[in-house]
Amino acid sequence: MTLKTTLYATAMASVLSIGVAATAQTATPPGAPTAAAPAMQAAPAQGTPMQAAPAAGTPAAPAATTNPTVGGAAMDAAKTVVDNAAAAPNLSTLVSAVKAAGLATTLAGPGPFTVFAPTNDAFTRLAPGTVDTLMKPANKATLVKVLTYHVVPGTITLADLQQKATAGGGKVVLTTVEGEPLTVEIANGAVQLTDVNGNKSYVETPDVRQSNGVVHVVNGVVLPKLN
Repeated sequence: MTLKTTLYATAMASVLSIGVAATAQTATPPGAPTAAAPAMQAAPAQGTPMQAAPAAGTPAAPAATTNPTVGGAAMDAAKTVVDNAAAAPNLSTLVSAVKAAGLATTLAGPGPFTVFAPTNDAFTRLAPGTVDTLMKPANKATLVKVLTYHVVPGTITLADLQQKATAGGGKVVLTTVEGEPLTVEIANGAVQLTDVNGNKSYVETPDVRQSNGVVHVVNGVVLPKLN
């Protein structure tokens, strides 16, 4: 069974028609994402022998990449999307939604996945009552549609998005696990997502590496067609 089939099977169990308003996101784009500056290495104490330079022809070891924090919490690149999200205080609404949708086991699987993860504040920008309505067991299929619209198969880093957008004349259209397209544009250094309803969201924290993919934290919820 394919990744798309596994995640989307629940959504196709029933066709629900609830009034989830696809309200435009009001979040402003953050500044251009920049990689965290590496910590400066302390100079060796006097008398400490200097490390020998590698012999000619010996390839230098690659510099370690520090994973960004999310909500002030450290993100462990050796852990899964689900484990790291559970550790981030500003992703608690997303974690609750993933559990309610029955997707926790799948998103803890091998993947790989690229997840655009909305913060708690992002969910508050939806129409009042939307989150509570989606969390009801009767609306599980619709919740699965919303969540899988935030997931793209494979590992797509910020550099990949920038490269694809440049090749596409400034934007790239990704096919989500839910099946509908999600448009990504690079504007003034910010990564902008536009859903099929015209709502916009922006990447706040890119390239949070996971053992089963990568997470880009976003400041708005994107929505598929729900009717």
